[in-house]
Amino acid sequence: MRKKIGKKRRSECPLNASVEMLGDRWSLLIVRDMMLNGARRYAEFLNSHEGIATNILTDRLRKLAADGIITAKRDPSDGRSSIYLLTAKGIGLAPLLTELVLWAAAHETTGRPGLVRQMREDKVKFLVGVQRGWKQRGR
Repeated sequence: MRKKIGKKRRSECPLNASVEMLGDRWSLLIVRDMMLNGARRYAEFLNSHEGIATNILTDRLRKLAADGIITAKRDPSDGRSSIYLLTAKGIGLAPLLTELVLWAAAHETTGRPGLVRQMREDKVKFLVGVQRGWKQRGR
């Protein structure tokens, strides 16, 4: 059993740990933007359709990094900026996000029909493409 030293959780339930890491409105959207759109810079996250506030974005990026879902490194073209990358733990969320998208498409929304069609037609191929994109972006 993996347990983060110094990380106090409400319970040892795996679902509880997942909710504590990802259960806010913004964290999964940030991970989505990294997986699907290749977002890596602060400004790219701000351009998301949902309109995240700068203070919330900063907080969520820090939390995702603390939980090992993303990592930050200095931007080689601008040493004052950071580039955010999904870790192996973060890219491991791809199947979960795919299922959430398919569930919502079946019950709640008709947005992004091309993406949904691609996921429905060949989920394995879609996930392989996400994994390949992650590797090409330098994980």
